[in-house]
Amino acid sequence: MTNALSKLLATRDWLLADGATGTNLFNMGLEAGEPPEFWNVDRPDNIRTLYKGAVEAGSDIFLTNTFGGNASRLKLHQAQGRVHELNRVGASIAREIADASGRQIVVAGSVGPTGEIFEPLGTLTHSAAVEMFHEQAEGLKAGGADILWVETISAPEEYRAAAEAAKLAGMAWCGTMSFDTAGRTMMGTTSADMVTMVEKLDHPPLAFGANCGVGASDLLRTMLGFAAQGSAIPLIAKGNAGIPKYHDGHIHYDGTPTLMAEYAVLARDAGVRIIGGCCGTMPDHLRAMRAALESRPTGPRPSLETISTALGGFSSTSDGTGDDANAPKRERRGKRG
Repeated sequence: MTNALSKLLATRDWLLADGATGTNLFNMGLEAGEPPEFWNVDRPDNIRTLYKGAVEAGSDIFLTNTFGGNASRLKLHQAQGRVHELNRVGASIAREIADASGRQIVVAGSVGPTGEIFEPLGTLTHSAAVEMFHEQAEGLKAGGADILWVETISAPEEYRAAAEAAKLAGMAWCGTMSFDTAGRTMMGTTSADMVTMVEKLDHPPLAFGANCGVGASDLLRTMLGFAAQGSAIPLIAKGNAGIPKYHDGHIHYDGTPTLMAEYAVLARDAGVRIIGGCCGTMPDHLRAMRAALESRPTGPRPSLETISTALGGFSSTSDGTGDDANAPKRERRGKRG
């Protein structure tokens, strides 16, 4: 499947993705509990500013403001009938900004989790999840998104449903999970589990990886877990800009542009092809990341010690596999790389 992202990956060693959506919009006045997707229609100039911020900071890929644009999440705001509209408009504004940039920019249609739990623990069925994701995908496709970008997924069942929906929509896609529970996703998936799942998909992603989670150190440890499995599919890292702290009535992420630049270089050295930021990542962070990636030569695959020294310690002793003996093994692998 030929598309804008495949073409860029074929000509570049690494690509810079974008940063936060929510953090940037909250800084523009988005209220807690207010659906960001409504701004695609109600405050389009703010969304243009969001997208331009990523492009002007050097991003090669940026995500649409449609993370919660599925029927299940929009139903919480009595807007389940606006799925196609909100996704189409969010993507069309993105297409406008990308096309005016003067360079090749990939518009990635953001698809977040449904917010529901799959059977038998919950009520969500596979067919219902596919239907929700497919509806959203068609809106993003109509608006001009180059690819779908499934993100912050915890359940493998939901990841597989999104893959099926992408195939139904005839779209290439990327997909990341969030490893935020001692190296695992909330539903227990490890980095090795994810690689096994991705390799078996009927419609595999162009790239896969991790986003959000606990912090940059933990996310890079997950990246080493992916790399150790030897998949040929390109890796994605979109880590948070440090750790969230509550300050003066607002959530603030403590990661500086310098720290995120260090994270970006370590991610590239770990074998990651698409590098961006998640919560708390602002245009200043992206500019520092781009500058570091362009100016610093590629080094050996980092060890766990290198990562923790540069970015801070890990939040858990295990990488989620339950076999702590793997950690030294991966350190030695990194030193050889």
